Amino acid sequence: MNKPIMSLRTGQPVATTIGAIINPNNLKLEGFYCQDSMDKKKRLVLLYQDIRDIITKGLVIDDHEVLAEPHELVRLKELMSIDFDLIGKQVVTADKEKIGKVSDYAIETTTMYVQKIYATQSLIKSFTGGSLSIDRNQIIEITNRKIVIQDLLQNVPEEATAAAPA
Repeated sequence: MNKPIMSLRTGQPVATTIGAIINPNNLKLEGFYCQDSMDKKKRLVLLYQDIRDIITKGLVIDDHEVLAEPHELVRLKELMSIDFDLIGKQVVTADKEKIGKVSDYAIETTTMYVQKIYATQSLIKSFTGGSLSIDRNQIIEITNRKIVIQDLLQNVPEEATAAAPA
């Protein structure tokens, strides 16, 4: 977030990303909410298919004209009304063990699907384990309040769980 959106036509920033539009049903990034550089009070939407390139300085688009007002995007109206945000969601296992809260996520840039979520553990657990990286195939369910994942040691060979540190 807070990355500039650069126009190929002008070579200048035309907006700044302020939020992601993520579909909770399939964890696909559908676009970004952005703040218009010309009118700071105006909130626009950049759809993922209008992104030409992703560079270290921000996102590259053809021109300011690809940015749309939220009410113009009829197909995304229901999704935008959900106002889903991954950051801060509680992460628990199928056995209801609390893992932590989502602090960040990684997106595969060709498909725009969330590939990994990163969960920060509580202060006490973070001394022993730090943050956890959770792959999208470990996710069982996503609700308004939490993300349910497979048990952490599930699908790990028995030798790996029995091995003790030296």
